[in-house]
Amino acid sequence: MPSADFDFSELFGPDLATSKAKTTPTSDLSGKNVMIYFSAHWCPPCKAFTPKLATFYNDLKKSNPDFELVFVSSDRDEAAFDEYFAEMPWLALPYAARDRKDALSKKFKVNGIPSLVVVGADGETITTDGRSGVSEDPSGAKFPWIPPTFAGTFPATLASKSGDVASSTLDDKNLMLYFSAHWCPPCRGFTPELVKVYNELKKTRSDMELVFVSSDRDEAAFDEYFAEMPWLALPYADRDAKSALSKMFDVDGIPSLVVLGPKAADGTRPVINGSARGEADMDNLAAFPWHPKPFADLAKTVECNGSDINESPAIIVFAESADDDEQKEIVAAVKAVAEKEKEKKGENLFFFATQAGGVVDRVRQLTGIEGKKDEVIMIKLDIPDNGGYYVSDVKDITEASITAFMNSPGERVQLG
Repeated sequence: MPSADFDFSELFGPDLATSKAKTTPTSDLSGKNVMIYFSAHWCPPCKAFTPKLATFYNDLKKSNPDFELVFVSSDRDEAAFDEYFAEMPWLALPYAARDRKDALSKKFKVNGIPSLVVVGADGETITTDGRSGVSEDPSGAKFPWIPPTFAGTFPATLASKSGDVASSTLDDKNLMLYFSAHWCPPCRGFTPELVKVYNELKKTRSDMELVFVSSDRDEAAFDEYFAEMPWLALPYADRDAKSALSKMFDVDGIPSLVVLGPKAADGTRPVINGSARGEADMDNLAAFPWHPKPFADLAKTVECNGSDINESPAIIVFAESADDDEQKEIVAAVKAVAEKEKEKKGENLFFFATQAGGVVDRVRQLTGIEGKKDEVIMIKLDIPDNGGYYVSDVKDITEASITAFMNSPGERVQLG
């Protein structure tokens, strides 16, 4: 467990590079906030950001010695690493420590570079969005950019059709936050379905409410869209709260639905499901507040178990061509393995696809199996592993065959 004297060698190993030929003990990081900079010489956005980060680092060092920065390289060879690191005033994970580089990328769910993570002296992650911190706070006045709390962000007053509502009246309720916008076609498709779900839930449950968090481009669009909704809304003018909530719940795309539990004595609300869009279904009302399942229908969502296919490896079974009975057996097998893996705290997500279209077709295309739509196919997609994937040659999908493929997926193929 992280502690006040966290040993950063758990992340970086015993030594860090200070130059091409010199090192320093990782123990020198003890008691400091540590920025971890994922970057590469070949990456144009990295090359543009690195000089800005160097200026920030050098200026902040003058007033705040209790931090350090460690470069974690995605360079393609050591010569490129050496050339790039020579431009930098900070430390680096030795290039040869590729296993630690991969482990750090997975731990902090780094899906693109440049990425800047800030870890506290206790080893706890403070923010994975340090890049925005450098851009928005170039003097470092707010460093280490401790994220705002929900209690400090959520407004005291919410909008409704009949007037303002005190947000404190929702303290004892499960709270859904609906991130959406009038201009967004997927949002326009999902909102009517969510209205049905909300209205049906309201008939039997007094312990829930929903608040619209708008990404509309102006207040007129917000007003038009909100007029279609039966729930509450964050006041459109409160753009700072909107931005803070989007960051707080890692909302990278819309529509997005987050479910929080009732307010605790300290003002916090537990996150029940940070990716509940796929759960908000008329056939799933009894399962509210929709604790995350370790499996999902790929046609409905790329998220399950609190993560998505961009963040975690995923076992996916494509069964669009199977008949109803075979599909039921396949889905049952996927669910059974997923539940067992959840108990073991396994890293894999599990998806089934029983209908074509949308993201199902897109994943088929990306993995080169779009020409086999008349076959049942199982793959492992590992985007966090630099876009790797694996294709099973097994056609009889059972708990045993899924488990065997998960444990030994075979030859790795690189996404193009």
